[in-house]
Amino acid sequence: MTSGRLIVVMFLVFIVEGTLVPWFVPESLTGRIIPHFSFIFVLYTALYAGRHKALMFGLLFGLLQDIVYFGSLLGVHSFAMGLLGYLTGLLLAKRRVTMMSALSVIVVACMTYESILYAVYRVFRFTRESYTYALVDHMALSTFLQLGFALAVYVPVRRWMEKASHPARKPENEED
Repeated sequence: MTSGRLIVVMFLVFIVEGTLVPWFVPESLTGRIIPHFSFIFVLYTALYAGRHKALMFGLLFGLLQDIVYFGSLLGVHSFAMGLLGYLTGLLLAKRRVTMMSALSVIVVACMTYESILYAVYRVFRFTRESYTYALVDHMALSTFLQLGFALAVYVPVRRWMEKASHPARKPENEED
């Protein structure tokens, strides 16, 4: 897969997470469940395409998220997405990634992402709620939503990224 195609797909996912997904969230959970589907694609990029590409996409789409959705403090999402994309790629570099390990890494990365956002907002006094309340109120709910999305797109994304990273080779004995 070329980077251009991945950018287009991630941009479409970014648009869908901000326009269509809020319509499907129940009214009682509005504001508590926040989709970060582009972050899931950053993590899949880290797992299957490399940490440097994940860092680049994390910085790009995190900054886009900062500008479009969360304008009160620029750079927080960009920093968190880029850092976690890079660390995820570094952690699992040169290892075969199974479905369970990929989903486990995604859950840990999503909780870490939410915790980084909470910590920065707490330091700059954008929030006054306790960590326990934030964990129960919206972090766990958003992580379950991200996990469901990651599970739903796991097989197509893995096939797409592995096919792109291992292009079909010609047999050696085949003549041109």
